[in-house]
Amino acid sequence: MAKPSKAPRLLTHERVWTALDRLAAKAGLSPSGLARRAGLDPTTFNKSKRITSDGRERWPSTESVSKVLAATDTSIDSFVQLIGNGARQAASVPQMMLAEAAQHGHFDDHGHPAGKAWSDIALPAANADQLFALSISGEAFEPAYRGGDVLLMSPATATRRGDRVAVKTAGEILIGELKRRSAKVVELTVLGAAPGGRTLAASDVEWIARIVWVRQ
Repeated sequence: MAKPSKAPRLLTHERVWTALDRLAAKAGLSPSGLARRAGLDPTTFNKSKRITSDGRERWPSTESVSKVLAATDTSIDSFVQLIGNGARQAASVPQMMLAEAAQHGHFDDHGHPAGKAWSDIALPAANADQLFALSISGEAFEPAYRGGDVLLMSPATATRRGDRVAVKTAGEILIGELKRRSAKVVELTVLGAAPGGRTLAASDVEWIARIVWVRQ
């Protein structure tokens, strides 16, 4: 009589750590940036912390997971979805300060990043089903954006002060830089031909989406 097949493991070290990487990418952060935002040591989610000194796999602590969920306003249900196989792998790109990049040795002969001075930055959003694009027409948002520009938006990506965002109210969509967001108000500096500060009651805001990419 054949032995019953072993049930697949639904929760593994790799999947939980990958979920944290995906959560960082959704927030536009690296794993170390995610840890820092949650008030943790920046090395908490480093690759080296995922294995013990004797080579055994290590779980992230419940406290650290709880803190990053709170810091990114992510529900436990959403985090569980990131653990599943359906979410795409988070992507990252090399990053360097512009002034430093002008120095010799940071690019190869084809203009590709080279050397060890680069760090990684997670792409702001990894799941295409959580993105949408808005096309600019006319001159309303000049000089920031011109007619024909396409803004890629992510309502699922966490926002912070200084991010460029779209804010939807009952009667309009504002494009601007986020100054402050609380449970009661949303403050932003509106971009466009008539720039200026706007303060909106949070109850009047239908959604906020971070601008994660622009085609000009």
